[in-house]
Amino acid sequence: MITLYLFLYLDHEKEDVGDTNISSTDNACVQKLEPVIGMEFDNEDIAYEFYNRYAGDVGFSIRKFWHDKSSTNVIRTKKFVCSREGFNKRNTSDACQRKRADTRVGCMAEMTIKITPTGKYAIASFSNTHNHELITPSKAHLLRSQRRMTEAQKAQIDILNDSGVRPKEGHEVMSRQAGGRQSLTFTRKDYKNYLRSKRMKSIQEGDTGAILQYLQDKQMENPSFFYAIQVDEDEMMTNIFWADARSVLDFDYFGDVICFDTTYRTNNYGRPFAFFVGVNHRKQTVVFGAALLYDETTSTFEWLFETFKRAMSSKEPRTILTDQCAAIINAIGTVFPNSTHRLCVWHMYQNAAVHLSHIFQGSKTFKNDFGKCVFDFEEVNEFISAWNKMIEEYNLNDNQWLHHLFEIKEKWALVYGRQTFCADMKSTQRSESLNALLKRYLHVRLDLLDFFKHFERAVDDRRHAELQSDFYASQTSPRMPKVHMLIQASKAYTPAIFEIFREEYDMVMGCCLYNNDHTLSTSEYKVIDSAKHGEHGFLVKFDPNEIKVSCSCKKFEFVGILCRHALKVLDHNNIKELPSEYILKRWTKYAKIGSS
Repeated sequence: MITLYLFLYLDHEKEDVGDTNISSTDNACVQKLEPVIGMEFDNEDIAYEFYNRYAGDVGFSIRKFWHDKSSTNVIRTKKFVCSREGFNKRNTSDACQRKRADTRVGCMAEMTIKITPTGKYAIASFSNTHNHELITPSKAHLLRSQRRMTEAQKAQIDILNDSGVRPKEGHEVMSRQAGGRQSLTFTRKDYKNYLRSKRMKSIQEGDTGAILQYLQDKQMENPSFFYAIQVDEDEMMTNIFWADARSVLDFDYFGDVICFDTTYRTNNYGRPFAFFVGVNHRKQTVVFGAALLYDETTSTFEWLFETFKRAMSSKEPRTILTDQCAAIINAIGTVFPNSTHRLCVWHMYQNAAVHLSHIFQGSKTFKNDFGKCVFDFEEVNEFISAWNKMIEEYNLNDNQWLHHLFEIKEKWALVYGRQTFCADMKSTQRSESLNALLKRYLHVRLDLLDFFKHFERAVDDRRHAELQSDFYASQTSPRMPKVHMLIQASKAYTPAIFEIFREEYDMVMGCCLYNNDHTLSTSEYKVIDSAKHGEHGFLVKFDPNEIKVSCSCKKFEFVGILCRHALKVLDHNNIKELPSEYILKRWTKYAKIGSS
């Protein structure tokens, strides 16, 4: 095989910034200025548009607050405020089932205009004092006051609708024409009749030439776009790998745990489609790279993993989850010797249902016993004992598949993996969910070039979902009792991770603590968890000098969040603040802050 790496490095283009002319009649120019007391506008609508454009540039949303009219129905005074002005009215009745998050925080930012003797409106007061986080430019288009639909846009929607284009896809057509969702002035929620985009014109070049041109164009757009093509002795394209700049950046932040999956089959060629995915700080799926493969041999996977490693600046993940494929296992051992390889338990259950179908169908208890061996045990000897008991009870001593499975038990039994950080992932479920998403965009009639373009749309969807989560998280704050540790955690963790932590914290009261042993440096406790319905208990060690705690359940090592048992011991020792070393940056709101 011949490996062909194609790279192109270009200087980043600089945007031209022209001078801004100040004129109350030139709306396009005035809108970029900061409000100044005395600035005049022809009417109150122009004043609103000016303040709204300023708010969008700064990073907040506005609303019309109040106005004063004369006896002749002429507006004399009008006030615009930040949308987070005031406070939400709280409904504490039992009938209120849905507790909405607070969006108003008493912000004092405002702009007031008054009519002048000439009939124009002048700014009478202005305040830019905000008591909340402002939105970055990439999320400004999601602000409510920035979202609107013009008459021209409505006309285009009508044309698309009359043409029989489906509503969902229409929004994407218009966002592409505008240069992306952030450039379009309304969201999917605003545009209920989302329509189908026009099919791309078929390119007359052959698959190889068209794909090569596509990849080169993507790299011209962004020099950080990475791709590699492997060809055979006849210079026929065999394997392709690609990762855009965002994927490489996401891997730097969240590439500690990756899922690798090849179960999706593409187009009429039936080629294996492989992708690397992970989970971000909001528990959302992120894509690190993708590949179209010729086959699923060890040599192919070695080429792919080496290429992926090269794209990610030789950084290796801490943990890799894959299905039970011998070729993948061999390649990982060669290319990622420093990574921990775990098998996807979902795939293992699927294989078990095939190889042990007669047991699954003939017994009501085997599935439960098999599941206990996978998940439930904390001590190796307990796992071995339960496995042998299961083999004897169901007369499976001669089953070769189970015999081989036991030989690689360190890769799937949780008793061997609790100390390995997996970002709370036990399977390649993340890639399975991406498979489901891909089916909405990809079908067997696509040629290879169309496949690349449709996959780009699917990834863009995932990224827009993350952008929306960032936006809504910045606009709301959870309600909680005035408990210092919960307040501390809510300020540090993203909302999704905070809910996991709060669930653990809420279960502290359900744990019973017993003193086991004390020395000068450490204390040991036995914590019985009422939710586990047993008296086995968990062993928690606590060092009062360095404020260090560890639990035999290994939740912090596996997930990165302290368990209820460790929290119980901290509380028992009057530790009311979460030690900083137990707040992993990759789970916080600041996971993406820092050099990359």
